[in-house]
Amino acid sequence: MAGRPREVLTLQLGHFAGFVGAHWWNQQDAALCRPTDAKEPPGELCPDVLYRTGRTLHGQETYTPRLILMDLKGSLSSLKQEGGLYKDKQLDAAIAWQGKLTTHKEEIYPKNPYLQDLLSAEGVLNSDGIWRVKSIPNGKGPPPFTTATTPKPVIPTEGSIRVWSDFLRVHLHPRSICMIQKYNHDGEAGRLEAFGQGESILKEPKYLEELEDRLHFYVEECDYLQGFQILCDLHNGFSGVGAKAAELLQDEYSGRGIITWGLLPGPYCLGAALPFHCGAILATALDTITVPYRLCSSPVSMVHLADMLNFSGKKVVTAGATIPFPLVPSQSLPDTLMQLGEATPWTPLSACGDPSGTCCFAQSVVLRGLDRACHTSQLIPGTPLPSPLHACTTGEEVLAQYLQQQQPRVRSSSHLLLTPCKVVPPYPYLFSSSLSQQGLVLDGPPTGAAVESIPVLGALCSSSSLNRTLGDLAKDLARLDLRRWASFMDAGVEQDDLEETLQELRSLAQCYQSGDSLMD
Repeated sequence: MAGRPREVLTLQLGHFAGFVGAHWWNQQDAALCRPTDAKEPPGELCPDVLYRTGRTLHGQETYTPRLILMDLKGSLSSLKQEGGLYKDKQLDAAIAWQGKLTTHKEEIYPKNPYLQDLLSAEGVLNSDGIWRVKSIPNGKGPPPFTTATTPKPVIPTEGSIRVWSDFLRVHLHPRSICMIQKYNHDGEAGRLEAFGQGESILKEPKYLEELEDRLHFYVEECDYLQGFQILCDLHNGFSGVGAKAAELLQDEYSGRGIITWGLLPGPYCLGAALPFHCGAILATALDTITVPYRLCSSPVSMVHLADMLNFSGKKVVTAGATIPFPLVPSQSLPDTLMQLGEATPWTPLSACGDPSGTCCFAQSVVLRGLDRACHTSQLIPGTPLPSPLHACTTGEEVLAQYLQQQQPRVRSSSHLLLTPCKVVPPYPYLFSSSLSQQGLVLDGPPTGAAVESIPVLGALCSSSSLNRTLGDLAKDLARLDLRRWASFMDAGVEQDDLEETLQELRSLAQCYQSGDSLMD
């Protein structure tokens, strides 16, 4: 399979998943638009894993996310459901009726000024109504970045961000957006609140067939589909949509990898409460921890990654990240890791409390964005070594040995990349002025330059902290009186269904007892 992309199809289910996904795709887009004088070498990550090539009806080449997203009525703002790159033949055929027509128009949302700036930078709408995309070098991404011709970008303000489509800077394929019209995004009535409501959506032939058609469209054009990643809201009825979608994928595409990222807006993400900010942090973490199955060289398949992390009945992992990784330019990676001491080197992004004192069973760790010169110790020969890490000859060896010291009985997989995470606009300003443009800690006064990329440490862990988290969730659910929740009852949830789910949850929690390790 060398040289062939191992494609992944992404499903985004829910509005907060849309916030995370918009940042995620913006970061992928920024990585495609790598400056011609970039220091990091290209080719570590394969964009074809996430993107697909195509052509418009006018013969222009396109490069769009391999994506299916579902959201509610009123969530798109000024974004058209069919996208803006090219028209779908089936959509055109739907309006071929020559008889008398009655037109009903909904209120048009004003376009975010940031998106107006984006359109002027990436293409032009001709007088014939056809969108002409500017030339795509090598068939991928917008034109290369040049300081002479690129205008200063318009930064979206927090007040201008109503929905995720207000800051999405990539063009989507016409088959990407699937709207659920029976529920409303805004207002108090007609909300998608309960798990059962979400489950029932994909029991309706209309929505089930629409999802299946879109799945078949994307899957059939893949040469080697490795699996599906699902970004899904957990705090509303989209949790039920995600559960039914995962069941559908398991039934129709058995043997393929399925990794679900359950998403909750703040307050767990480093104190960020706004969806625009919280979504950016989670997208940056996802852009790092998904690296293993997006590599150009020696990728780890989604199935292998899941099998490595989950065994003996385990199905859930926690995520953590250090954003940005705190490296001072005058220091080496061994120096920085030594300063971290015995503390967990990343901040938990999952609502599992303090990870200290927990037992880790398996972990996948990715560190990216550090220049090769700082991977190993630069001490003068003959200088006493501060730690065994300073004796390592490669950065990969430094990271692997550090993880072995931290968790000696844990199955660990680690990757070290030169490629950083891009945080250019519309990524929000979250970083201190004490960071350089490359996200490194300045050892001098601030330069005033905006941070454009950052080093990130990310991890997926299967640990005993999930025993308490899942057990506590089962206890909270057991105290729930379904009769007090009309949306649950209306969705057809029975007490027996809840009891069965509770038992499954308790059994899953037991899989994470601290005595259940690889070495027992």
